[in-house]
Amino acid sequence: MIQFLLNRELRTEHALDPNVTVLNYLREHVGKTGTKEGCASGDCGACTVVVGELIGERVRYRTLNSCLTFVSSLHGKQLITVEDLKHEGKLHSVQQAMVDCHGSQCGFCTPGFIMSLFALQKNQAASGASGYDKGATLEALAGNLCRCTGYRPIIDAAEQACCQKQPDQFDAFESDTVAQLKAITPRETAELNSGDKRCLVPLTVADLADLYTANPEARLLAGGTDLALEVTQFHRELPVMIYVGHIEDMKRIEVTDSAIEIGAAAALSDCYAALSHEYPDFGELLHRFASLQIRNQGTLGGNIGNASPIGDAPPLLIALGAQIALRQGNNRRILPLQEYFLDYKVTARQEAEFIEKIIVPRKQANQAFRAYKVSKRLDDDISAVCAAFSLTLVDGVVSEARIAFGGMAAIPKRASACEAALVGSAWYPGVIERACEALSEDFTPLSDFRASKEYRLLTAQNLLRKFFLEQQSPEIETRVTAYA
Repeated sequence: MIQFLLNRELRTEHALDPNVTVLNYLREHVGKTGTKEGCASGDCGACTVVVGELIGERVRYRTLNSCLTFVSSLHGKQLITVEDLKHEGKLHSVQQAMVDCHGSQCGFCTPGFIMSLFALQKNQAASGASGYDKGATLEALAGNLCRCTGYRPIIDAAEQACCQKQPDQFDAFESDTVAQLKAITPRETAELNSGDKRCLVPLTVADLADLYTANPEARLLAGGTDLALEVTQFHRELPVMIYVGHIEDMKRIEVTDSAIEIGAAAALSDCYAALSHEYPDFGELLHRFASLQIRNQGTLGGNIGNASPIGDAPPLLIALGAQIALRQGNNRRILPLQEYFLDYKVTARQEAEFIEKIIVPRKQANQAFRAYKVSKRLDDDISAVCAAFSLTLVDGVVSEARIAFGGMAAIPKRASACEAALVGSAWYPGVIERACEALSEDFTPLSDFRASKEYRLLTAQNLLRKFFLEQQSPEIETRVTAYA
């Protein structure tokens, strides 16, 4: 049994198919058809809903793609749809702003935009900010696509909604909502079982380890932004899932003297502060990681676990020397991330073993780190090439180099020949050119619809040159002149 709030209505589900997405639940089981299906892959944002989750004594609102969210992940939370915004016959202020600014034409994408604006307005108020932040608006709307309006009137609506916010029913009923959410806070392992399919919802790492050992065929569900595609795009059924989103230890982010330890179930949105503070380029890449809806739901552990050769985070983590903590039953082991990936979609993970946390070393003295993502469009796109460079320079000489790429091989991979060409050498253009040549020894990329093999190799070499130019300083330039 799982329980959640549909706005303020308590919903209890005993025998629902756990493969049912929130989108299909709303449209087919509840009759709320305001939420639209545009792509069923998390790209267009037409299906955007808002999920409220209890954080202390307040409700935190986040946008999600309902087409990629299984109903079981709503356990203990609040689901808000576009139908819930109008109150006592009056449009919500974000809806009125869309009307006033002519932000809708055909209207198909409009419910998704409205829900993104609703969450933007709520989060701005919760942060104590006032006025209009265009950067935050563009980030909030980057995952919503519109073919009609050209976005300008929608951005105008965002400005009106944020600058002219009015108290709404969610403010008025917040204390009641908090009480309702407290009443349905999960206190033991839950299960959604339709007979032939089931989803288990443990609350502790130990329970997860036991359940996974007993059900090694189960698919682990965290954000589900990749796993759900098997259902929505490939029309497969997942007989057994284990949802890890209620395991607090696997959502914890802890900064120690030596490392940033990130629980495998921590949402990418939650990883941002710690990673961007230590490594600003990691933060910049996270801003371009899919859309805000995906970042609110997807996890760093999932981005590693799906073993995609074009996942954005693994090259950066490999370049930083990250490790992963793996658990199987009561057994734990620490593995360098670069050793986790063996071949295309093949990893070192053993049966019933799962990623518990990711351990990212903190930045060291003289360490330079940069990351670059090349894709066809800036926002909400998959990499053609993703590069990460971590070098330590001492007196103008490269003492350590870790360089990793995504999109260049069947796995995220270090450029060992390129590193060897750099280590022990002075930091000057001639060495960089030798290192660029070495990249052709490290990689034989494939051609696909994102990029040709020639483009990928040249781009990888040019990114190394770009990194070199960005690391130049008058002091270094004086030293390398002698070597040249």
